Amino acid sequence: MNIIVCIKQVPDSTRVKVDPKTSTLVRAGVPSILNPYDHFALSQALKIKAKTGANITALSMGPQQAVSVIRLALGLGADKGILLSDRAFAGSDTWATSYALAAAIRKTGGFDLIMCGQMAIDGDTAQTGPGIAYHLDIPQITFCDSADIEGRVVRAGKIIDGGHQLMEADLPALITMTMPFDYAPAYPSLMGAFKAQQKPLEVWTAAQIGADPKKLGLEGSPTRVDRIFPPPARPKGQIFSGSAGELADTLIEILKKEGVIK
Repeated sequence: MNIIVCIKQVPDSTRVKVDPKTSTLVRAGVPSILNPYDHFALSQALKIKAKTGANITALSMGPQQAVSVIRLALGLGADKGILLSDRAFAGSDTWATSYALAAAIRKTGGFDLIMCGQMAIDGDTAQTGPGIAYHLDIPQITFCDSADIEGRVVRAGKIIDGGHQLMEADLPALITMTMPFDYAPAYPSLMGAFKAQQKPLEVWTAAQIGADPKKLGLEGSPTRVDRIFPPPARPKGQIFSGSAGELADTLIEILKKEGVIK
């Protein structure tokens, strides 16, 4: 059983600011973390590994410093790490990214299950995982909060409006994992971090995965980001005090003034 977990290094969303002049994200001085949804996907893959003895490969695409999140995955129990790093990948949108990741997955030589986070917190598109499934022509189950393997079938709990669905797909397949509100991410122990340094970690270029250069980077990206900007600040609310009757009268006057009632 071979599981590939796609992970991404992202800026800590609690520290990110937008440059008012350029309308771009200010990344300087902002710490990078493992995308939380990917962290949860990895935790579910590790549970499957404990049950089936599966081999887990952590796959990421990014600059050289993204090695840190792969080392984190290795420290937690992944068996191998692969980083796609090449200037040819720069500027890739979700379509070009999913194409590159799919090409890398083919190069690994075989897989049974691909696990991705629902989305990355620096983009919130939820498109990369489904894009990989499209490029590989395999079934996918999205927005899952649990996953298990029984024979050659993956069973996943899919979140839907008002509840859950229990979905099944024959392997090979891809699932994307959402994240429970009470999820507390685990981090490697000192021994786990030490062992991570001994595990294989490879860096692949665009040429090594046999990718078409015209399908990568800005040239291979059908979407363009025009600008990024924070939402306008909300005006401060008003607080009223008084008895229930007085507050009711005040509310009625406000609604009349706003034209809600006559």
